[in-house]
Amino acid sequence: MYDFNEKYCIDVFKRLLEADSTTGQYEEVEELAAKITGELGFPKARTHKGGLIADLGGEGDPIVVTAHLDDIGLMVRHINADGTLNVCPVGGLYPFYCVTENVRVHTADGRIHTGSICRIPNSVHVTEEELRLAAPDFRKNVCVILDSDVKSAADVRALGIETGDYIALYPRFETANGYLKSRFIDDKACAAVLFTAMKYIKDNGIKPNRKVYAYFAAYEEIGHGTSFLPEGVKDVLAIDIAPLGPDQNSDERKVSIFAKDSRFPYHRGLLNELRAAAEASGVDYVVDVFTPHYGSDGDTSIVAGYDIRHGAIGPGTLNSHGYERTHIDGLKNTYGLLLAYLLK
Repeated sequence: MYDFNEKYCIDVFKRLLEADSTTGQYEEVEELAAKITGELGFPKARTHKGGLIADLGGEGDPIVVTAHLDDIGLMVRHINADGTLNVCPVGGLYPFYCVTENVRVHTADGRIHTGSICRIPNSVHVTEEELRLAAPDFRKNVCVILDSDVKSAADVRALGIETGDYIALYPRFETANGYLKSRFIDDKACAAVLFTAMKYIKDNGIKPNRKVYAYFAAYEEIGHGTSFLPEGVKDVLAIDIAPLGPDQNSDERKVSIFAKDSRFPYHRGLLNELRAAAEASGVDYVVDVFTPHYGSDGDTSIVAGYDIRHGAIGPGTLNSHGYERTHIDGLKNTYGLLLAYLLK
């Protein structure tokens, strides 16, 4: 297997986590991705809507390898009379997976205010049974409480907060015994894997076996990340998490090759090429199907009408769209398969 720079991968992952990037709030993380790409010395271009495409070299039959930079999060829907914030999800964030989390509220003029996601009422000790047991619901009994002395909507607006402001959850990154725990492993850990593969290519002066673009998309979580592709692209390979579950083959220590998701089967020919590359390079892999609530950016390109083959690979990941967990071996095997396929 190609040498895996674990330290670099983790360092890049942590840098990406430091940039709040709820889908649509792309500027800071795009700038960071451009900086990392520049450090590696690859030519790059930014898409008009937000996103970054790096040219990794090679000639003929272009392939896009994509990992997305956007995260699920919240948006201010309404400022309540008592100074709390009524919120709505951006992407697939569910209230049962985020109640009690700390957040940062980003105002239109660039200020940042902290707060917490709370139940209403918020204490089990003084709450009637039927309310205490009610499922959390953003529309009914969940709000954001600011870490500021606010008692009214006017107090909140005086802080610069308004409807439409983005709210980002704290990542809470930790490691233990090779496991990585954090929000937004989906997909910043996979973006870090892609950057690590780019570093290997640059450091070793390697020319890929075909034209390769690294596409860091910014709208995957809402379904249109790679709805634009560079001219002439033949294949799209997404790097994304492989969710774990009772009926899944995926494993945190392995890379999964995706056979199907909720939208489509992945291209059979590309899947078989990925499987052959995995077996030839000795990476630890499984093939898996992800339904009923999963899709990747390769699907986006198909829906946009591009005549491409699409595939996806990624590390097995626990607690998808919550406080996620994977293992460094899963990232290493994903990295190994990616390079095995691009450099075969």
